[in-house]
Amino acid sequence: MTTRTKLRSRILDTVHETARDLHTAGFIDRHRMRCYDALCLAPVPAYSSRKIRTLRQRHRISQAVLAAVLNTSLSTVRQWEIGAKRPSGPSLKLLHLLDRKGLEVLADAD
Repeated sequence: MTTRTKLRSRILDTVHETARDLHTAGFIDRHRMRCYDALCLAPVPAYSSRKIRTLRQRHRISQAVLAAVLNTSLSTVRQWEIGAKRPSGPSLKLLHLLDRKGLEVLADAD
């Protein structure tokens, strides 16, 4: 992590903590607090083809199962793993969730 990223992270942490205290005291409404929560979310890291393949193999699932869990096509997962495409948006967020929390979190979403 670069110094600039660390500094930004500390600043956002301080802003978020201050906003939370103001919300608790009644100076910030729930809607505004959600805006601060969204602002202070950590960015989702990029996933390379190798990282996606390693993640899939770590959970011992096939490309077809990963596609079903992420609600995408098998060809999309294949293209991610060969590096022809990169995941973005909801797929990237779900990959990050799978990486952090495990398959059970996504499989129990029914």
